[in-house]
Amino acid sequence: MTVFSEVADRVWVRRLDWCDVNVTVVGGSDGLLVVDSWASAPSARGLLEEIGSLGGPVRWLVNTHDHFDHTFGNAAFAEAGAQVIAHEDVLRTLPDHAAAVQRQAALDLEGAPPDPRLRGLVETEIALPTRTFSSVTVVDLGDRAVELVHPGRGHTSGDCVVRVDDVDVLVAGDLMEEADGGIPSFGEDSWPLDWPLSLDVVLQMVTPATVVVPGHGRPVDRDFVEEQRNTIGVVAETIRDLAARGVPASQAAEAGDWPWPVERLGHAIERTYAQLPAGQKRLPLV
Repeated sequence: MTVFSEVADRVWVRRLDWCDVNVTVVGGSDGLLVVDSWASAPSARGLLEEIGSLGGPVRWLVNTHDHFDHTFGNAAFAEAGAQVIAHEDVLRTLPDHAAAVQRQAALDLEGAPPDPRLRGLVETEIALPTRTFSSVTVVDLGDRAVELVHPGRGHTSGDCVVRVDDVDVLVAGDLMEEADGGIPSFGEDSWPLDWPLSLDVVLQMVTPATVVVPGHGRPVDRDFVEEQRNTIGVVAETIRDLAARGVPASQAAEAGDWPWPVERLGHAIERTYAQLPAGQKRLPLV
């Protein structure tokens, strides 16, 4: 029995415990397309065995962005014959991101109890995308087409959403998160000012009936996407307003009225201040 849940005709989702990340499989007459590859080559090989129960060869792998929990299984999928596809920025940013993650994981292993998953992550060979795109591309699965769209920068500079139009499913990667309270991750490579605009593009692709698969958590609907877009927008505009009033970045966390707990905003404040043009930032208040 497969551990994947079929959310639409020949579209299956597996919510994986490590990193609480989703992997989506789309079936076509010419084979299977998989969205994201999990966090290490050994874990991905086990995942491929599970995918085998869905029938058909795995011919395509799409990375929704460069983060390790979505890309470190690439080599296992490439070994299985899949073409690895991602936005062009993933090709540029993945090597440095992977090196930093593996360095930190190696440090975490020193003097700690053995952790097979972490060891597998450290020893994973990083496989880069072999096919990239800048804006939109289509993958022909034989009897259905899957559209890959870069809606703009948000969670990272290379975010990609996957649209399966014939069954009204959209796989959003980490542009959307339902897990852990539905608060997205503002990392040090995020783009908070661009993120709401990118989600506006996503909303143009989403109907009231669309099944939206986030990078982490349960599938959601259009209302969830719209609410998260608006809340990200509030975060961005709050920071913009603070900067315009001369509040320094170091004091913004205490000065702002935030829609989410401020400790969950990660790098949102520093990233937004860095993005703002000089003309939108006043001298610090005294």
